[in-house]
Amino acid sequence: MSEDREQDKGENRDEESRPSSAAARRGRRASGRSSARKSAGGESKDATAPKGRPTPSRDGRGERVSPFRKIGRFLREVVAELRKVIWPTRKQLLTYTAVVLVFVSIMVAFIAGLDLLFAQGVLQLFGN
Repeated sequence: MSEDREQDKGENRDEESRPSSAAARRGRRASGRSSARKSAGGESKDATAPKGRPTPSRDGRGERVSPFRKIGRFLREVVAELRKVIWPTRKQLLTYTAVVLVFVSIMVAFIAGLDLLFAQGVLQLFGN
């Protein structure tokens, strides 16, 4: 059999198994959901069934913590995070600093040139 005929057969099978209308697609999705629910929990869940006991509320009023303890905890967490940082070597630091300074000086020269150009243009256009 040629490849074209095999592809045509494959397309026909897909078209037969695919729903042709929006209502058929909704029905197919709904039937897929109900079977998934039944297999997962053993029983299908009803929308009107009670949910069980409510989640216990937390009023957030545990122990009172002094401001000094809060500051101490904050500083300990800062130190812990700074230990995770990968610090650059001296060579990397000097390289990155040189790159930034060269880039900034080029941008300053570019902006100054544009400023000078526009100032000359305004003077030529409106005169002294």
